[in-house]
Amino acid sequence: MPDAPSAAPVDILVIEDDPDLRQLLLEELTDAGHRCAGKGDLASARQWLSEEAPKLVVSDLHLPDGNGLDLLEELRQLPVRPSFIAITAFGTIDQAVDALKRGADDFLTKPLDLDHFTLSITRTLQRQQLEQELSYYRRLLDQGEFHGMIGRSPRMRQLFTQIQQVAQAGGPVLVTGESGVGKELVARAIHRESDRRDGPFIALNCGGIAANLLESELFGHAAGAFTGASKARRGLFAAADGGTLMLDEIGEMPMEMQSSLLRVLQDGRVRPVGSNTEQDLNVRIIAATNRELPDEVSEGRFREDLYYRLETFTIEVPPLRQRGDDLERLIAHMVHQFNQRRQQPVDSLSGEALNLLKRYPFPGNVRELSNIIERAVTFCSERLIGPEHLPERIHQATPTPEPASGDSWQPPTGEGELVSLDAVERSYIHYVLDQVDGNKKRAADILNIGRRTLYRWLETDA
Repeated sequence: MPDAPSAAPVDILVIEDDPDLRQLLLEELTDAGHRCAGKGDLASARQWLSEEAPKLVVSDLHLPDGNGLDLLEELRQLPVRPSFIAITAFGTIDQAVDALKRGADDFLTKPLDLDHFTLSITRTLQRQQLEQELSYYRRLLDQGEFHGMIGRSPRMRQLFTQIQQVAQAGGPVLVTGESGVGKELVARAIHRESDRRDGPFIALNCGGIAANLLESELFGHAAGAFTGASKARRGLFAAADGGTLMLDEIGEMPMEMQSSLLRVLQDGRVRPVGSNTEQDLNVRIIAATNRELPDEVSEGRFREDLYYRLETFTIEVPPLRQRGDDLERLIAHMVHQFNQRRQQPVDSLSGEALNLLKRYPFPGNVRELSNIIERAVTFCSERLIGPEHLPERIHQATPTPEPASGDSWQPPTGEGELVSLDAVERSYIHYVLDQVDGNKKRAADILNIGRRTLYRWLETDA
């Protein structure tokens, strides 16, 4: 029986000298939706492989012109190695171990169970796809890029790892950080890393909409619900069904709306304004804020029960001043980006300009840096951006101040004048807080930790 015709690109190559079995396997694979080709010996398989690059090779080990494992050795030398499943009618434990040691992904014995064969194919291709995705993300992380975020500092690597972990968790997420750090980029990355990636991602700034319009914006309204509501309108929760809804500046949400949001998080249902009917929705909430929500709770401006509902999975985005060498990497990326957009000849920054930026504290974080670089590229007609292309505030900036002078810190002592590391840490954190008059933002900067980390420590210490 002739080999089945191959379509390009081919997913799977089957090498089997028994023509009836070969055709049966090709038909089974085709029915499962795979594009496949078949060969009866190593010579024709090698000729075919010189021009094609399948994802998977399924090969009998005992072929008329050699052993299938010899081909496996050759495939391992390719830049992109296909997966390999070995088949034999003379299977022994030693043969299986040898095949797996030499790089086979699975080992099947004849007579073949077609269900087992199909399952092996599916698992092998799934494992291959997962390995390729992991390799892709490792390359991006090595290059310092992750879903549009640039950085290789320890704080950013930790952030990227947290995003991947939280994305699979499924519950609400709270993203905290100063203005301009990139909280929406983090929210979008969580969405893209999750199983909701094919669903919608919708972002709403809770501080940018009047309180009397926010309820209708989120939950929608029925026709006639209020003056001017001539038609029913679905809200953003319904629009985000099956995907992710980002509520930016959640700390600015009015208290009455916080109660409504809490009910949605608890029940998974929304009721449009003016309607008696509730809708079941499948939406993941990512809330973001630049406020210290524990302080807002203490001051009575944010519901405590909503805060605890949101803070189970919290990601703190570090400020730019805590990201070390990421500044230079970000500058290079932005210069290249704005060069392409504006067709400018700028290559980089002069050493003097770079030093000025290094000592600037960037209260507006990455957003402020982007604005500075875009302005500099626009007005620079030379190869290098110089100090003259930077705003005056950059020239006048001084580095982040150290704690006020006073009594120097002395480590605590105990029996034998040795104490635990925890006691030393507690003593020094209190010392820094005293030196900055309780300013938690300055204390976190000096300690090089996130403010949320400091808040958690203070809660534990209390």
